Amino acid sequence: MNRTTGGYRQCSVAGESYRAYLPAPLPPEPPLAIDAKLQGQLERAHLAIGRLDGISAVLPDTALFLYFYVRKEALLSSQIEGTQSSLSDLLLFEGEQTPEVSVDDVREVSNYVAAMDHGLRRMRQDNFPLSLRLIREMHAILLRDGRGAAKDPGEFRRSQNWIGGSRPGNARFVPPPPEEVMACLGALEKFLHDDPEPTPLLIKAALAHVQFETIHPFLDGNGRMGRLLITLLLCGEGALHEPLLYLSLYFKTHREAYYDWLQRVRETGDWEGWLGFFLTGVEETAEGATETARRILALFETHRRHIAQAGKAAATGQRLHEYMQKKPIFTVAQAMQGLDMSAPAIGAAIRRMEPLGIVRETTGKKRDRVYSYAPYLAILSEGAEPIR
Repeated sequence: MNRTTGGYRQCSVAGESYRAYLPAPLPPEPPLAIDAKLQGQLERAHLAIGRLDGISAVLPDTALFLYFYVRKEALLSSQIEGTQSSLSDLLLFEGEQTPEVSVDDVREVSNYVAAMDHGLRRMRQDNFPLSLRLIREMHAILLRDGRGAAKDPGEFRRSQNWIGGSRPGNARFVPPPPEEVMACLGALEKFLHDDPEPTPLLIKAALAHVQFETIHPFLDGNGRMGRLLITLLLCGEGALHEPLLYLSLYFKTHREAYYDWLQRVRETGDWEGWLGFFLTGVEETAEGATETARRILALFETHRRHIAQAGKAAATGQRLHEYMQKKPIFTVAQAMQGLDMSAPAIGAAIRRMEPLGIVRETTGKKRDRVYSYAPYLAILSEGAEPIR
């Protein structure tokens, strides 16, 4: 199918001409051709999201799972942009300990978590619409310190940016010129609110993500904001009650294809091909997140049974085990404060768990030791290793 997704405008800077891309408003014209294969993918993706959303209703501690799933999505989305942080680094940073990588890398991930929390809270508690204003508020948090602080946090760009190359003239892709950004964003905002026509949610999320990345409305942080937009749509329109879907795992694993599809849509108008790629990611990631929750629950139960065999000392071990589920990287001092227990009691519980493979000391030091709930952290960290 021949479809025009936009056009180019000839521009110049410092005497050098370049072509900036202006995307056509959504929805695509002519309309998407949803054949039997795509329809099947849509149905499977909806079922997978439904199963993931359903498991949140039977989790013993939904907040606990949400805490780590949100951090995993934040970590993965930031890794796509080149940060070298791991989940352990983020947890160390949040526990006011020293991560093994640049603090700027970890701060970027922490800001992503804060931006997502802000957006969802505004939509749910304040009944605030998904809008350009909310996107700007979230962007201000995303770039509030660290490397992005000088890139106009919370402000749509007033200068030309580009992707690849050293300047617009040799770039791989040049987004709309700055004077067109607000018109492009205005049209996108209308589409998000089903103007000029309603669009099924997963299709809306897939199309809006590409359109946002194509407009590239900020000087920095566009990729992360574009992926946050998917989460806001899925939660804001009720497909997920909580942001348990870490779709960035799929984008990270297939990042070459991910970037190729973004560009292919602009060049060929193959929205259907991109939609197939996107829906496969939704299905795989939702199924994976559901299975991860089941594995974690089974792990907790196995370790509870092992700890229960310690006789009179089991009660102390069970309390520490529950603490470790919320804080899988910890020091004795932190556990003392969190549990109101003595250092000898916590130390004894740790020594009983170490031979069972439940707890592992991570520093090799005799002082200032840091412990991890290693098997749990291993499950949480799957797929979240930094890109080298």
